[in-house]
Amino acid sequence: MSNSKRSIPPGLTGFGRSIKQYSMLVAFGVIAILLYVMTDGKLLYPMNVSNIVFQNAYVVILAVGMLICILTGGNIDLSVGSVVALISACAGTFIISWKWNPYLSMLLCLGIGVMVGVWQGFWIAYIRIPAFIVTLAGMMVFRGLALIILNGLTLAPFPQSFLQFSTGYVPGIGEGIVLFGNTVNLTSILVGVLAAAVYCIITVMSANGKRKKGYSIQKPWAIAAKMVCISAALIWFFYILSRYRGIPTVLSILGVLILLYGYATKNTVVGRHIYALGGNQKAARLSGVKTQELLFLAYVNMGFLGAVAGLVFGARLNAASPQAGIGFELDAIAACFIGGASAYGGIGTVGGALIGALIMGVLNNGMSIMGISSNMQQVVKGLVLLAAVAFDVISKQHIELPKFFFLTGRRKHAAGAKQLM
Repeated sequence: MSNSKRSIPPGLTGFGRSIKQYSMLVAFGVIAILLYVMTDGKLLYPMNVSNIVFQNAYVVILAVGMLICILTGGNIDLSVGSVVALISACAGTFIISWKWNPYLSMLLCLGIGVMVGVWQGFWIAYIRIPAFIVTLAGMMVFRGLALIILNGLTLAPFPQSFLQFSTGYVPGIGEGIVLFGNTVNLTSILVGVLAAAVYCIITVMSANGKRKKGYSIQKPWAIAAKMVCISAALIWFFYILSRYRGIPTVLSILGVLILLYGYATKNTVVGRHIYALGGNQKAARLSGVKTQELLFLAYVNMGFLGAVAGLVFGARLNAASPQAGIGFELDAIAACFIGGASAYGGIGTVGGALIGALIMGVLNNGMSIMGISSNMQQVVKGLVLLAAVAFDVISKQHIELPKFFFLTGRRKHAAGAKQLM
């Protein structure tokens, strides 16, 4: 009995669950440092950091929605790039061509995105057509609708009232303050400190909650080290932004989405049911989980976030283009898998998807600064995606092998005991 208890160290399961997420966080840091050195520090210039936020906001938004789809059982949405094109085309038509109120037009575009999700979710969840087929059809249908709406033309420019939500900056206080020899935006620094404090509070509360429920948690020193590193990174990030023009408005949108979906996936019944659906659909159904409704909801949510990304990208481009959204679905899927999501569903976090999107964004920006061609950039991103998924498979094998051998050893021991008897 005592030998069997020692065979599996306490907390191994928890470590196994988090190893991929922390490894990708370390990988992100290593990639950022390497590109910083290779670009002679240009990668982390305040203007470049701000551009990384603007250029990759749509990837983060789409990755969050794609993660929910993947969690339901490895399902993906191939139509999100076309949905972005359709929504930006509708926004351009409503606001530029028809001169409608920008705020009313944005609400209408969000409603169109929800209807797109309802359309695809119906075929996937209730008619049981594979998600790959439905969203592949959607990719062609919505791209065609965007081309029909725009008639092959580009509509531009959008009014400033529309652009401010995606390309503007949060009004700051304390302009002209000098800190460490640099003129900074005080609002950005205060937000960075507040974000670090909130993160530490949430981390401590989460650890205490798990401890009270009897779950295995990390050592206190490991939790403290993680809080120090991430808090320092947050404060440093907002300090860099403060040296340019402050906090981009779109970063506020991303922050709200990440907090909302991070909380929903971890601390709500719907979130737990989504993970259960991806882990074992039949068992989840027998346990009372409404699997069809959850799958339908996942694609409605994807349609909504696709509309948000379409508005953000249209504002970033300051135009409604027929070529908008090409390849966006691949960026979103890659961000999820690089961030630790399992291709089989049931595993993945919003934080991991964010890290994956940041890795893609830093790679794009760093290679562009270095003058690497777009063709070679595709090669590098493809290799990074393959390496991330390969690491996922290998790490799972290493985690499961000790359990396998442990069980095998027990069976052999039990067989030997029977022979002796």
